[in-house]
Amino acid sequence: MSGPVSNREVARGAGLAALSRLGALIEVVAQPAYTWLFGLATYGIYTVLWAVVNIVENIVDLSMTQALQRVVPTADDAGAHAAVRFALLVSVLPASLLAMAATIWAEPLAGLLSAAPDDQMQLPLAIALFAWALPLWTFVEVATSAARARRAFGPEIRLRIFWEQVARLGFAIGFFALGVQSLGLILAHLASLLLTAILCVRLLGRYYDLHLLVGAPTPPRLRAELLKTGFALLPSAISRRLFNDLPPVLLNLALPGARGATAAGLFGIARKIASIPLIVRQAFQYVLAPLASAQAAHDRSGMSSIYGFATRLSIALVIPLSALLMLLASDILSLFAPEAAAALPLVLILVLGRAGEAVVGPATPVVEMTGHRLLPLVNSAFGLALWAALGAWLVPEQGATGMAWAVTGGTVLIAWAATLELRIAEGLRAFDAAAWRALIAAGSASAALWAMGTLPLTAPARAFLLLMLFWPALWCVLRFGLAAQDRGALGNPARLLRLSA
Repeated sequence: MSGPVSNREVARGAGLAALSRLGALIEVVAQPAYTWLFGLATYGIYTVLWAVVNIVENIVDLSMTQALQRVVPTADDAGAHAAVRFALLVSVLPASLLAMAATIWAEPLAGLLSAAPDDQMQLPLAIALFAWALPLWTFVEVATSAARARRAFGPEIRLRIFWEQVARLGFAIGFFALGVQSLGLILAHLASLLLTAILCVRLLGRYYDLHLLVGAPTPPRLRAELLKTGFALLPSAISRRLFNDLPPVLLNLALPGARGATAAGLFGIARKIASIPLIVRQAFQYVLAPLASAQAAHDRSGMSSIYGFATRLSIALVIPLSALLMLLASDILSLFAPEAAAALPLVLILVLGRAGEAVVGPATPVVEMTGHRLLPLVNSAFGLALWAALGAWLVPEQGATGMAWAVTGGTVLIAWAATLELRIAEGLRAFDAAAWRALIAAGSASAALWAMGTLPLTAPARAFLLLMLFWPALWCVLRFGLAAQDRGALGNPARLLRLSA
C-alpha cells in the first residue's frame, strides 16, 4: 500500500494494534494466578529470567524489528522479502548460539541470582531450559514486525492474545495440576512461545512468499541500509527495554536469597499493572513507525496531521485510564498473593510515569522513522543518565520505590526530549489548541473519578462504582475533548458510540 496516510488509517491501525497488545491486559489478569499457584518468590525468579531474555533479545535482533518498519514500506516486493530474510538470519541465529551457551553455563549463571532455597536447587535447570525462549521470542518479534511493516496491524491479535497469553495461562495451570512447582512457569512460558512461533510461520506466509523468504538474495546496499538503520535505532530500543526489564534484575542481584526474588516479583507485578496504559502508547508506536515512514517518503508535510491526531487520541485515552488505575491499585493488588500489597507505591509511581509519557504522544517513533538517526541515541543517553543518577540517589534509601522513581524520570525525559526535537526539526507541535482541549477534558474526567473515589464506601463498592463511571467519563472525553474531524476519523466506533453527533 502506498500514498499518503490518513487519520482514519492511524485510528484503525492503532485500534487493531491495541487489540494485539491486550495480551498485556491478560498478563495482568494471569499474574495473580501465577503468584497464588507458584508463590511470589518463584514468580520473582520467573520475572528475572524473562526480563533477561527480553533485554538480550533487544540486543541480538540489532533493532531489525524497527529497521523493517523503515525499509519495507519503501521497498519493492523483492526488496521487502530480502529485508525480512536478512533480518531473520542476523537475529535468530545469534540468539540460538547464545541460548546454547546459556544452557552449557547454566550452573555458574545460577550462582549469580537470588532465589528461595527450593527454587535455588532447580535454578540451573530452569536457566538451561528458559534460555531457548530467546531464539523463539526473537523469531516472534521479527516475524510480527515484518507483518506490521506491510501496514497489517490486525494479525497479531490471535497470536498475542490467545496463543501467547491465554495458552500460557492454560499451560501453567496444567503443569501445576501435574505437580510441577518451581519449573511450572518456565515450562508454561516455553510451551506458549513455541506454539506462537509455529503460528508466526503461517503469519509470514500471509504477507510474504515463504519460498522467496528462504532464497531471496539480499543486495549489499539493502544489507547496509538495514544494518545502518538498525544500529542507529538500537540504543533507543535497548534503553526502552532496560527501563522495563532491568530494574527487577538489579533488585534481585542486590538482595540475597528469597528477598531478592520477592523484590523482583513486586517490581514485576507493578510493571505489569502499569503496562495497561502502555497498551495505548505501544499501539501508536507500532502504527506510527511504518505509517510515519510511508508518509515521510510520500510528503513530509503530512506528518503534522497524523502526529497531532495520534497525540490528541493518546491524551484522551491514557490520562483517564491512568487515573482509574491509580484509584484501583490497591484493589488490583488484593487479587494477588498477600505479599503483593507492598507493590502499591510502585504501581502509583509507574502509572504516573505512563501518563507523563502519554501527554506528548508518540513522538519517539516519529523521530526514529523520519531519518533522525542520531536523535534517538541522544535521547537514550540522557534518559539512562537521569535514571542512573536518580537510582544512585534514591535506591539505597528507598529500595524498590526509589527504583520506580528513577525509571519514571528517565522514561518521561526520553518522551519529552523527542517532542522538543520534532518541534525544532520538523515543526511538529505536541501542544496546540486541539491538544489542550483534549488535555483539559481528560483532566476534568480524571478529577471527577478521583472525587468519586473519596466517597466513604467499602472497597468492593468503591471499585465497582469507579469501573462503572469510567466508561461514561471516557465517552465525555472523546465527545467533548476531540474536534469533530478527529471523532470522524474514528470511523464506525464513533458512529456506534454516537461520538459524531
